[in-house]
Amino acid sequence: MNAPEPNYLNAGDTVKSWLLTTDHKRIGILYLLTILCFFLVAAVAAAMMRLELLTPQGDLVMSATYNKLFTMHGVLMVWFFLIPSIPSVLGNFIIPLMIGARDVAFPKLNLLSWYLFIIGGAFVMHAIIIGGVDTGWTFYTPYSTAYSNTHVIEMAGGIFIAGFGSILTGLNFIVTIQKMRAPGLTWFRMPIFLWSMFSTSIILVLATPVLAITLALMAVERIWGVGIFNPKLGGDPILFQHLFWFYSHPAVYIMILPGMGVVSELITCFSRKKIFGYHFVAFSSVAIAIVGFVVWGHHMFVSSQSIYAGIVFSFLSFLVAIPSAIKVFNWTATLYRGSISLEAPMLYALGFLGLFVVGGLTGLFLAALSVDVHVHGTYFVVAHFHYIMVGGMVTAFMGGLHYWWPKITGRMYPEKPAQLAAIILFIGFNLTFFPQFVLGYLGMPRRVHDYAPEFQIYNVLSTAGASILAIAYLLPVIYFVWSLFYGRKAGANPWRATGLEWTTASPPPEHNFAVTPIVTEDAYNYPPLNEVGEHENA
Repeated sequence: MNAPEPNYLNAGDTVKSWLLTTDHKRIGILYLLTILCFFLVAAVAAAMMRLELLTPQGDLVMSATYNKLFTMHGVLMVWFFLIPSIPSVLGNFIIPLMIGARDVAFPKLNLLSWYLFIIGGAFVMHAIIIGGVDTGWTFYTPYSTAYSNTHVIEMAGGIFIAGFGSILTGLNFIVTIQKMRAPGLTWFRMPIFLWSMFSTSIILVLATPVLAITLALMAVERIWGVGIFNPKLGGDPILFQHLFWFYSHPAVYIMILPGMGVVSELITCFSRKKIFGYHFVAFSSVAIAIVGFVVWGHHMFVSSQSIYAGIVFSFLSFLVAIPSAIKVFNWTATLYRGSISLEAPMLYALGFLGLFVVGGLTGLFLAALSVDVHVHGTYFVVAHFHYIMVGGMVTAFMGGLHYWWPKITGRMYPEKPAQLAAIILFIGFNLTFFPQFVLGYLGMPRRVHDYAPEFQIYNVLSTAGASILAIAYLLPVIYFVWSLFYGRKAGANPWRATGLEWTTASPPPEHNFAVTPIVTEDAYNYPPLNEVGEHENA
């Protein structure tokens, strides 16, 4: 029996070799396993909430427990799944391969970022185990600093620590993309995924310290009673909202920009065409990163903010939709007359398009002052947020995971179950969250465990959709694990895609490339299509 080809997976099989690795590919795998554990806990909290909301009466859990459930769900999903998912998993694994590098710029810092993430997650999980937190994932003051008797400091401390891991990751990616590209890989030959990750990294480095400072100030007020946010002590609770949303709205783009980069890769590959308007798509990522810093005030239209400031933030919120729309139009133009094949990654990409458009259009509702006053604090906001974050980011993450799975593992998954999972996700997601738009419009407030009986039918639909969604998440786990043992071996380029990552073996060797590649072509240089949409050289 022939010995297996040396690769990053068999370059050391002890626990120590994994826990002390500086290989960007192994660190990506460590992040994947870690975020899946946090996702599972957050999903259990979501399931408990949906079961509670099956009936109008609060008959499954008490109100205090319900408050802890949505706090746990929000904290784990936002900071320990959504934000690190594509950057820390796919970004870590793919970026050096995409640019023809042997590793990231700072391999030891890369490992440190994972350990900071783990330590922060341990603090959060300990806070949950010993009683939880009831403030909501936004930690609004003065409740979080003066009145809550739950473990606020420990949970906020976990987010604080994990934030430094995000900063190190962003710094690492900026330097890696800036300084370590292969000869010939100019800025305008880079795949769009790299543009998205570069823009995301800028947000991580500039915005995350603001969150750290905000949580530190909250801890100072809670522990020592310094009047920063509590009006009884001479503080200003609106200041907390300004600081928190100055980070947290750019954080939305930390989650969605990498997903947009993944979708650009999938649409070009499975329509066999160059992306339409490459420069516009690339610069729209930078525009989202920049404009995203000046729209935080639309979260505060009902928080006694100046009406003039509200008008400015409303205008800017409409403005940030333009680069997102550019991407959607250009993806659609790329699909036009393409030689489209509906493999599982492409189904996820098309699902992303549909769900993200709904999320983006409903964001315009919330950017309008008059409409936001009506639906603020209702399930309309919950539905909008989930259409962007889950319908967009998680769908893109699943698409990217399917796309690069052969490269990561060297094995192919079964195609039919993968296609089925993508379809089930699209159906289950819409059944879960579209009724919540109706609930919000009719006035059902979020974060309540009991509600008026006339809202029950929409909540029943939403809970039914959540159970379908659970199947869509469980099915890939089953066939991915199956593929590790029984999947057929993948070649270096099973999708016939462009890009340097597809020029090395699957799975890649420990140092990625035996010889540094030289780039001589633009990105997505697929063979031209003839008039009937087939390859000239097919």
